[in-house]
Amino acid sequence: MKTVRYIVQIILGVLVVLFTYLIYSGIMKPINFEKEKSARYLKVVERLKDIRTAEVAYKSVYQKFTGSFDTLINFVKTDSFPVEFKEGSLDDSLAVAKNLVKRYIIYVPVRDSIFPKGYNADSLRYVPHTSGVQFNLAAGSIVTGSKVTVQVFEANALNFDILNGMNRQLIVNLNDVAKDFKGLRVGNIKEANNNAGNWE
Repeated sequence: MKTVRYIVQIILGVLVVLFTYLIYSGIMKPINFEKEKSARYLKVVERLKDIRTAEVAYKSVYQKFTGSFDTLINFVKTDSFPVEFKEGSLDDSLAVAKNLVKRYIIYVPVRDSIFPKGYNADSLRYVPHTSGVQFNLAAGSIVTGSKVTVQVFEANALNFDILNGMNRQLIVNLNDVAKDFKGLRVGNIKEANNNAGNWE
């Protein structure tokens, strides 16, 4: 009789440990999912800000945005900004009369100007935490309601791409998540939004 009682106690003890683990695991899975999702969104936002920085720099040189990552990355890696320097002041009439006011232009590499040293420009096109999934990039111009032509661009990543590879048991239907929140985007190809991100 004692043996049967011990066996029952051992089985009950194992079941208690198992149920405790399952309850803890069930509570922690959504919490861990939210942590990883937030970390992924943060990385994607950082990359989208880098794309915006590169696009704005590109526009400052070429007066338009580009919808090509090849063009944008090549610009960051190889192009330069013209910077004008002046010696003397145009307000100084004596210096102007003696031709002492001089202007000259030097060229500063784009990469050194807008990103920290060692920045990998090739990474601009890729959505972080994915196996080579690329952002969607588009550029063009639109005419506003006040008949002004505005240059626009948009870079985005869908929720499906951002969350791909995470615990699918927590996302019963990833398309349902995507309906609630389409993903992350900077700029807007359909309307002028001052290159804002949809997280701002």
